[in-house]
Amino acid sequence: MDRNYVLITDDSCDLPPEYYVEHDVPLLYVKYIFDGKAYRGTEMSYREFYDRLREGQMPTTSQVSVSEAYELMESILQQGKDVLYFAFSSGLSGTCESGMVAARDLSEKYPERKIRVVDSLCASLGQGLMLHKLVKMRDAGKSMDELADWAEANKLNMAHMVTVEDLMHLHRGGRISKASAVVGGMLGIKPMIHMNNEGKLINIGKVRGRKASLEAIVERMAELVGNTPNDEFFICHSDAYDEAEYVAKLASKRFGIKDYLVHYIGPVIGTHTGPGTISLFMMAEHR
Repeated sequence: MDRNYVLITDDSCDLPPEYYVEHDVPLLYVKYIFDGKAYRGTEMSYREFYDRLREGQMPTTSQVSVSEAYELMESILQQGKDVLYFAFSSGLSGTCESGMVAARDLSEKYPERKIRVVDSLCASLGQGLMLHKLVKMRDAGKSMDELADWAEANKLNMAHMVTVEDLMHLHRGGRISKASAVVGGMLGIKPMIHMNNEGKLINIGKVRGRKASLEAIVERMAELVGNTPNDEFFICHSDAYDEAEYVAKLASKRFGIKDYLVHYIGPVIGTHTGPGTISLFMMAEHR
């Protein structure tokens, strides 16, 4: 289909790499850095990445630069097409701001073209599930403005429920004290985390025991979903596939939904959450 716009995003969506190719969605890359060497995308396997984290290594991440966003957007504008950029939450990264700066500069250079940047206020497969819905709208013939307006109106209805396994990783990342990590680990305490309306991940409680935490994210999601219609849900994990599948089966039964995706949390988000994290994403009445 010949469209007059291109939908782009960044790899913090955590969809399978082949998804972007199959659905014609160009990507910007947030880099992750080990010992001064920068990587992007799947240049390092998921398994190697999480094995390094388990060894105690702490990578850093580097947002998409203005020049990178500018280059990709201009390559599309030069084809005579408009650009819709569905961006990583501004509450977690400066990547969205880089896109906005590039868009402002390019709008002056290409006044006949339209560029829209939507701050998703989402992360990982929450952003990915929203993108998937935008792709389906695009493929159904909706205009760029229809996609952008829908995303703006509905992004705060994309609920993220997260439980974290590795408290020592949270300590190494400076998110909790060593004492909290040690005591919490001894007691089997698992944090419950969600994405708030500012697009930031915040702790909303704790559960004792891993299995209980996996069940709790499904039950908490059910409270948020209420009567919101859903025909699919997404689950991501940081090298904990069996537990992700356990949550998928619970959610499938709880919500009566058979269509779902289970995939890895990529290195960008995994840098901050650590191994063993499980996240569930669905449309809800509120976050």
